[in-house]
Amino acid sequence: MIKAGIIGSTGYAGAELVRLLLGHPEVEIVWYGSKSYIDKKYADVYGNMFRLVEDVCGDDNMEALSREADVIFTATPQGLCASLVGEEILSRAKIIDLSADFRIKDVAVYEKWYGITHPCPQFLPGAVYGLCEINREAIKNTRLLANPGCYPTCSTLTVYPLVKEGIVDTSTLIIDAKSGTSGAGRGAKVDNLYCEVNENMKAYGVATHRHTPEIEEQLSYAAQEPVLLSFTPHLAPMNRGILVTAYASLKESVSQEKIREIYEHYYRKEFFVRFLEPGVCPQTKWVEGSNYVDVNVQLDTRTNRVIMMGAMDNLVKGAAGQAVQNMNLMFGLPENMGLNLVPMFP
Repeated sequence: MIKAGIIGSTGYAGAELVRLLLGHPEVEIVWYGSKSYIDKKYADVYGNMFRLVEDVCGDDNMEALSREADVIFTATPQGLCASLVGEEILSRAKIIDLSADFRIKDVAVYEKWYGITHPCPQFLPGAVYGLCEINREAIKNTRLLANPGCYPTCSTLTVYPLVKEGIVDTSTLIIDAKSGTSGAGRGAKVDNLYCEVNENMKAYGVATHRHTPEIEEQLSYAAQEPVLLSFTPHLAPMNRGILVTAYASLKESVSQEKIREIYEHYYRKEFFVRFLEPGVCPQTKWVEGSNYVDVNVQLDTRTNRVIMMGAMDNLVKGAAGQAVQNMNLMFGLPENMGLNLVPMFP
């Protein structure tokens, strides 16, 4: 059995990790870390875990945890994992970090967009970006895994095939995205109160959202040239889900059939990416509670643009599910082990 510890187990992503790992046949959770609830029973924080988890919450002592666990998940704010990790810890346990600390290779870009000084930039070159469908082989051999952000996961998988094949002009790429309120975390914020969110939609982080450079970096690798794009997120009145609609101009005329052939080529063997039938638009409800990403594409011959669409659960494929998928790869397990989750409906 793989012994797993979670630092930040009482946030939404951490709680989702607990839910998924409890159902994983090869994992035992040995540490429920939580800075806010030290010595409190985990089931008292999340009542859905009554009689399922008897443990009390521990602290964020990664050094002590690394002596008990084979893998450490850090579902924590930016800066914490990087401030705790060290060579000795990495020699004992694998780290899967759900924050942005190791996602962006250029430390100056990270510090500019996140407004903090990176505590250990020396580990950035060796960290692997854990988008399984793109970096599968590198993930298998890493000890430090940067779990991608929710918006970057859905955005990248939605547009990746056409960017990789050089079909679209990336200078025209616009990504419009909507997310459920759980994407903002569990902290108390006026903007996330029921009366603020219900019956309301709004854009936020316009031209400043910190997932922008992460998306640009990953698509730059695909395009083999710098990618600069417009990314605008919106808050939607729902608990879970991300919906991405992306637009780009074509470099040259291409048929709808050819575009679909490209997507089929990239995703026909991917367990968790479902390329939908022609004319079917992805919906967040079709992926809720699962690790699936639904994608589709539509050519607009009138404007010579292509519309790329994707939907996923921000807490599963966008966070905890992808972290478990990465863990499976890192430990030589079937990639979908513990993740055969049928989407919930309604």
